[in-house]
Amino acid sequence: MADKNRSQWDLGRFIETLTYFEVIPFLNWVQQLIQGRPQDQHNLPKGGRYMGVILVAGATGGVGKRVVRRLVEQGYKVRALVRDIEKARSILGNDIDLVVADITKPETLNSVVMSNIQAVICCTAVRVQPVEGDTPDRAKYNQGIKFYLPEIVGDTPENVEYQGVKNLVQAAAKYLPLANEQLIFDFTNPSAELKAIWGAVDDVVMGGVSSSNMQLAGNKAVFAGNVSTANSGGFASVRTKNFEPPFDLSGYEGVELRVQGDGQRYKLFLRTDTKWDGVGYSYSFDTVADTWMDIRIPFSELTPVFRAKVVADCPPIDVNRISSFQLMLSKFEYDGDLNPKFTPGNFALQVESIKAYGGEKFPRFVLVSSAGVTRPGRPGINLDEEPPAVRLNDQLGGILTWKLKGEDSLRESGIPYTIIRPCALTEEPGGKELIFEQGDNIRGKISRDDVAELCVRSLHESPASNITLEVKSSENTVNSIDWHQLFSQLQPDK
Repeated sequence: MADKNRSQWDLGRFIETLTYFEVIPFLNWVQQLIQGRPQDQHNLPKGGRYMGVILVAGATGGVGKRVVRRLVEQGYKVRALVRDIEKARSILGNDIDLVVADITKPETLNSVVMSNIQAVICCTAVRVQPVEGDTPDRAKYNQGIKFYLPEIVGDTPENVEYQGVKNLVQAAAKYLPLANEQLIFDFTNPSAELKAIWGAVDDVVMGGVSSSNMQLAGNKAVFAGNVSTANSGGFASVRTKNFEPPFDLSGYEGVELRVQGDGQRYKLFLRTDTKWDGVGYSYSFDTVADTWMDIRIPFSELTPVFRAKVVADCPPIDVNRISSFQLMLSKFEYDGDLNPKFTPGNFALQVESIKAYGGEKFPRFVLVSSAGVTRPGRPGINLDEEPPAVRLNDQLGGILTWKLKGEDSLRESGIPYTIIRPCALTEEPGGKELIFEQGDNIRGKISRDDVAELCVRSLHESPASNITLEVKSSENTVNSIDWHQLFSQLQPDK
C-alpha cells in the first residue's frame, strides 16, 4: 500500500540543480550543446580579497589606464571615473564600467558613481604640454638653443590637485566601508553577476519536495520558499557557485550578515572544499520576526558538518580559501537534534549584505602624487639641482603646492590611505627594482607601469596603510618583488 504522506518527487528539478552547480559534467555539456554556447571558465564567479568595486579616477591617463588594466587582469570589479565617455571607450575598451563625473564638481560624485566601492585609486593630474620659451633667469644658459617650458592646459592645479582630490576624498568617506571590514555581497546594489551566483539546493536532492530561491529585489535579497517534511525531507537552501579564485578572508575575525527574518533559526555555511557533497562549516542563528539584525559569526565558532552530522577531528576552517557560501532553513540542527525554532511551510529571510569584520586595516584610498611636493620654498634647496616641476612650480600655477594640499586632505579624512610620490614618469617598460624613501629628497625616474603595479599592490598590504612614500626605479630588472617587506620598512605618517 502506498505511503499516503509521500509526495511526488520532482526529477526535473533535481537534474536542474545538478546542472546549475555543474555536478555532472556530462549534463552541462548536453545543456551547452542544446543552447549552442561553449563553457567559458572566465565566467566563473571570482573571489579574491575584494568583491566590491575599485573606483579609478584619472582612468584614461598614463598611469590610470595601466591601473585599470591590472585590476581587470587580477579579477577586480573596476569602475572608471571619466569626463569624456567616448574618449574613455577608445582608451579602455567597451568592457569597463564607465561613469561620467568630474572631481572638480562635487555634485557629480553621487551614489551612481560611488555606490558599492571598496577602494579608490586616484591618478588624476592636470594636463601639461611643452611650449617654446624660457625664464629670464635661465635664458643666459641656453645660448640660443630652443628651450621648451611646460604649460598647464585646461583646469588649474588648485581645482584638480587640491579641490578635486578633496571632493573625491569627502565623497569616498561617505561610501567606503570601515577600515577593518570587507564587503563580500552587497545586495543593496545588485549586479547581473550577483544575480547569477546563487542557486537553490533543496531537499529534492535527497528525495524531498521543499523548494526555495534567492530573489534580488529593490535593495535586498530574499531567500524564500516552502519547506515540507514530506518524503523524510525538511530543508531548503541557496548556495553560491564555487568562486575561482576563492575568497581570501585571512586576517578577519568572522563574517557579519545584515538580515530580517521571520522568527525561525537559519544556518550559514562556508565551504573550502569545491566538492559538491563535501564538508561545510556551519553556524546557526536566530531571527526576530520583522526586525533587522546584524548577525556576527566568528570563524572560531563554525562547526564542521557533513550531511547534518558534526565531523569529529576536522581542522578549523581555512579562511584564506572560502569557495562558496550557503544559507539554509532546516528542521534539523546537528547529529539528529531538531531545530527548536523551525516551522514547516512558507518562510522568508531578507538579506542586505554579507561582509567580513575584525580585520587588519588595509588602504582604502591610493593617491598618486609627486616627488618634490615639499621642496618649493624649502630652505637650503638648490633649484638648479631639482627636477623641472620643482624649479618651475610657480610658473605651473603652484602645481606641487596644491598636490601637497590634496595629500593633506586625504590624511585628515580618517580613510586608511597610501600616498605614492613617484619621481619623473617614463614610458619605459616596467619590472624594475623599486627604491622607496621617505622625507621627499629622492630624485630619479620610474616607469608608469611600475607605478600602476604599486597602486594595485598597495591595496593588499596592511603595512601600506597611512604611509607616504617616494619611489624611483633602479636599472635592475627583477622577476618578483616582496611587497610586504618593502612596505614594512616604511614609517606611518604622524
